[in-house]
Amino acid sequence: MELDAPVLTAAGRTANFTNEAGVDETIRYLRNLTGLWLLQQSLRCWPGSSLDELLAEAARLPPLRFVIDPDDPVFVPPGDMPGRIATWLGARGEAVPGGPAETVRCILDSMALGHRRAIAEAQALSGRHADVVHIVGGGARNALLCQLTADATGLPVIAGPAEATAMGNVLVQARALGAAPADLAGMRALIRSTQPLRSFSPVGDGAAWAGAAARL
Repeated sequence: MELDAPVLTAAGRTANFTNEAGVDETIRYLRNLTGLWLLQQSLRCWPGSSLDELLAEAARLPPLRFVIDPDDPVFVPPGDMPGRIATWLGARGEAVPGGPAETVRCILDSMALGHRRAIAEAQALSGRHADVVHIVGGGARNALLCQLTADATGLPVIAGPAEATAMGNVLVQARALGAAPADLAGMRALIRSTQPLRSFSPVGDGAAWAGAAARL
């Protein structure tokens, strides 16, 4: 969340949130989550598999059959991620994915639940309400992840730009040279008018996501 001042509370520290200084004295209040690392490592275990085909198959599967805590330290090192996911679920008496597509759906459902939890915590800790979720970077190219995040959070998702870090860097340098809008609102308007952005609205059963979150 972008704030005008840092949140310096014990509750925020306990929840592993941090305050990063941003442009024009803004504060980016955040907690890091495990991202598409799980999917990247899984793909290395399935040589010859097509990510696009796996995502299309995963999108047709029932939601929330398999959910993990992506932030469990067991998933940090590289290696056999599908095997670790199966072990994690089996150790808790849960059903395990039956193949690559089910593993992909497990990863993306679980990431969406992580987004749901982090957004709820950010709102509670900052006292600010979130109206929209912005997904930038590589995750903006994953339409299934964007849709699941909208479903899980109950908030609209705007995806893009995929190269947000580079564009932000260029814009700030251009502004310093007088070649870009002088204020943050103007720079953001420039991005919105020149970059392809996709919108995703929540669908499905919000209670199902709440129930899945309670399982973790």
